[in-house]
Amino acid sequence: MTFPSTISPPLPIPPLESGDRLTQKEFERRYHAMPQLKKAELIAGVVYVASPIRYKSHGEPHAYIMTWLGLYKAATPGVGLGNNATVRLDVDNEPQPDALLRIEVGGQSSISKDDYLEGAPELIVEIAASSASYDLHQKLDVYRRHQVQEYLVWRVYEGQFDWFRLIKGEYIQLEPNQEGIISSEVFPGLWLATEALLEGNLARVIEVLQQGLAINNK
Repeated sequence: MTFPSTISPPLPIPPLESGDRLTQKEFERRYHAMPQLKKAELIAGVVYVASPIRYKSHGEPHAYIMTWLGLYKAATPGVGLGNNATVRLDVDNEPQPDALLRIEVGGQSSISKDDYLEGAPELIVEIAASSASYDLHQKLDVYRRHQVQEYLVWRVYEGQFDWFRLIKGEYIQLEPNQEGIISSEVFPGLWLATEALLEGNLARVIEVLQQGLAINNK
């Protein structure tokens, strides 16, 4: 006599779930099998699956960052810009940064045959909820070890913006000048009016960037 089973049959490819410990190959296999999933990362061998994106705490800040970086790319030949692009760093780390800039020729990263970024881009930006986020802990350590030259973290809930520069293998936080502007040491002319950004004054952010570009292009 056969009794019906209440246990579902195993899935051919298990779904990605936060906390899974996977190899890069298995991470990519499961990610490809979930086309509805928009963002998942492998950090130090551990899977992080993103929650649905909120507007004020992520969607809008992300749009401001992409506008700022997009204008910089438009004025700067040889610079590549990525939005939520997966980055293969090593077998245990495959993050998907909110934004990145890379030097296209002679830089640290390259495009693989299957259209993934491999190696560390020169600049990464992450939108984080707070200082408790893994963006300022696990990911910061991974980016440092892989020599991401500049790392920017916008802590939305705390109203803070951290800009780190890799110096002799350690991240040193860059401070704004008297006008509240931080300047990239890797990408000439990439200026950011941090207070204006935190206030949502995108017009001022663009104005300051244009000043930096004008000085760089003299």
